[in-house]
Amino acid sequence: MKSPTLLYNKDHGPLPTLLLGLTAVTGIVDAISILSLGRVFVANMTGNIVFVGLAIAHTPGFSLISSLFALAGFLIGALVGGKLINKYSKDRAKLFAASCLSEFVFIVAALIIGLSSSKPIIGAGRYSLSILLAIMMGIQNAVVRRLAVPDMTTTVLTMTLTGIAADFRQSGWRSTQFGRRIIAVFAMLVGALVGAELVLKDNATLAILLVTVILLMVSIGALEASRKPGSWRIGV
Repeated sequence: MKSPTLLYNKDHGPLPTLLLGLTAVTGIVDAISILSLGRVFVANMTGNIVFVGLAIAHTPGFSLISSLFALAGFLIGALVGGKLINKYSKDRAKLFAASCLSEFVFIVAALIIGLSSSKPIIGAGRYSLSILLAIMMGIQNAVVRRLAVPDMTTTVLTMTLTGIAADFRQSGWRSTQFGRRIIAVFAMLVGALVGAELVLKDNATLAILLVTVILLMVSIGALEASRKPGSWRIGV
C-alpha cells in the first residue's frame, strides 16, 4: 500500500490526483465559454444564473439563449451523472472511470464541432459547444459530488477558499488539508490562464484540444485505478 501523501491516502486512493486534472479542465472550459461562447459559464452554474439575470435585464454583451443552453446542458449532464451513480455506486473506481469516459465522449464531439466551425465560433456552432461542454461538466459535478473527496470539488472553489482562510489558525499551512486546497485553487487558476491564452492568441479549438488531451490522460489513470484493489473503492 502506498504511504499517505498530499494527493494520495487510504480513504481516497488516487482520486485527489486525478481530480486535480479535472479541476484544471474546469478552468480551461470556463475560459473557452466566457471568451468564445458569448459570456456564459458551462461549469459554474452560480455564475451562469447571474448571467441569465443580466441577460434578462438586457445588459450588453450577455446572451440569454447561450446561458439557457448551458443551463439545460448542465442539467442533462447531471442527470447522466445520476444514472452512472445508480449503476456504479458500490465501486468508486468504476464510477469515476465511467464518468471520465463519458466526459471524453462529449469533449471529442465538441472538438469535432470546433474544427468544423468558422472562426470566431458563432450561431449553431456556439450553441452546440455550449450544450456539449455543459453536459460534460454536469456529469463531472454529479459524480464528483458523490465521490466526496474533501476540497476537490473540481468546479466551485468558494468553500475551498473559505476553508483556506477560516481554518488556517486551526490547521496551519503545513497541514495536508491546507496544501490540497492551495493546489486545487492553483490548478483552476492555471487552467483558466492557459485556456485564455490559447483562445485569445489562437482559437477556442486549440483549447478544446488541450481539454481532450487532459481528459484522455485522466481517463487512462481512472481505468488503471479501476483495475487495482483498494479499500478506497468501496462506495459511500
